[in-house]
Amino acid sequence: MQRYRLTLEYNGAPFVGWQRQENGLSIQEALETALARLGEDARVTGAGRTDRGVHALAQTAHVDLARNWQPFRLMEALNHHLRPAPIAVLEARRTGADFHARYSARRRYYLYRIIQRRAPLALEAGLAWHVRYPLDLDAMREGAAALIGHHDFTTFRSVQCQSASPIKTLDAIEIDQRGSEISICLNARSFLHNQVRSIVGTLERVGAGRWRAGRVAEVLAARDRTACGPVAPPEGLYLAGVDYPMDSGG
Repeated sequence: MQRYRLTLEYNGAPFVGWQRQENGLSIQEALETALARLGEDARVTGAGRTDRGVHALAQTAHVDLARNWQPFRLMEALNHHLRPAPIAVLEARRTGADFHARYSARRRYYLYRIIQRRAPLALEAGLAWHVRYPLDLDAMREGAAALIGHHDFTTFRSVQCQSASPIKTLDAIEIDQRGSEISICLNARSFLHNQVRSIVGTLERVGAGRWRAGRVAEVLAARDRTACGPVAPPEGLYLAGVDYPMDSGG
């Protein structure tokens, strides 16, 4: 058996999420079906289990295959059999058996896109959160500063979260704007279920002037899910990338 590392891009709108489920098509199932068409009965493991409607710019996955594929041929064959699903294999490469897409990851990057304008979204519908009112980015940054570091993120954790602990280290939140688009970039070794969307929804309340910036620190300290702001919609969220020790020679 040879293990392959795949880098994937996908539009999550038609899918129930990354992981196989009984109530609809998942990205994992679409990939495994494409592999079956290549004669490979294989299970694909992803770095992040993105939810229904969440997209990826660079999801990482690994798969063990019986045939010794040339990486380029594997990429091309998978992309052929994935059509017309909005999933693209950007890269395939051979890797060692000790590589694990989920457990070997040392950092994950998420991007959340907000488009702030009165007019409806014609081209970006389903690809960003459409907000029709102005947001105060300085206030959002002030609120976000309280979340950086090692904290108990119970307030920002879904009740369905299966993580053993709510304690995580959030390394950075960057909030920028170009034209009508606001980008919120977060990175950490790992995230809780719904953590990013819960944080974005809370920061949106601050930016809209509904909450003062200092309230973010208060709801974090509350360790109470009911204190959280509304969860931001999935269509604005992207898994932007995953880092591994071997990528930098570490």
